[in-house]
Amino acid sequence: MVLTEQTVATFLAAIRSSNPTPGGGSASALAGAMGASLLAMVAGLPKSKAATAEDAERLNAAGNRCAAIASELETLVERDSDAYNQVLAAYKLPKATDQERTARSAAIQAGFRAAIAAPLAVMRACAAAAEQGVVIATLGLASASSDVQVGIELLNAALRGAKLNVETNLGSMKDAEYLAKVRSDLEEFEHAIAHETSAARERAGG
Repeated sequence: MVLTEQTVATFLAAIRSSNPTPGGGSASALAGAMGASLLAMVAGLPKSKAATAEDAERLNAAGNRCAAIASELETLVERDSDAYNQVLAAYKLPKATDQERTARSAAIQAGFRAAIAAPLAVMRACAAAAEQGVVIATLGLASASSDVQVGIELLNAALRGAKLNVETNLGSMKDAEYLAKVRSDLEEFEHAIAHETSAARERAGG
């Protein structure tokens, strides 16, 4: 069964189990999905601070974007676990001959690329949702400011958790150019969410 189609209790039990998946990467994606969903909820509440039709349109667009990001993060819950399982499967490939060792090495590298791509996508999505959070903090219902701030905190936790997973897997990569690009992306997403978080907190009164 798809992880996000399980009950909350079943999903949490799966995380508590000794099985390595779902693990921190999936948990980070889920935290991000909850954060983006909270922002989408606030954007849809009545009696917002949107004073003009243009403001209302901006708020609605921000809410729709956060809803789409939440759906993307939901798919990443499963994708992260699948990527880790891909790595495990690659390590189990035969290595008796040179040809087998070459194929196994390539499969391992491909697996780690997938295991990096998933949490990197989580980071990208969380930074994008936080950007919309600034609009929602500015124009959303004033009495829901705590929901905005919880959403922003969840997005930050998700991004930090995803970063830990990226960095853990980077140590197994051999492509220097690829490593440099990923590290550049890490810095970009961290900087972006820090900037957007500061602005959202200020507008939400936090």
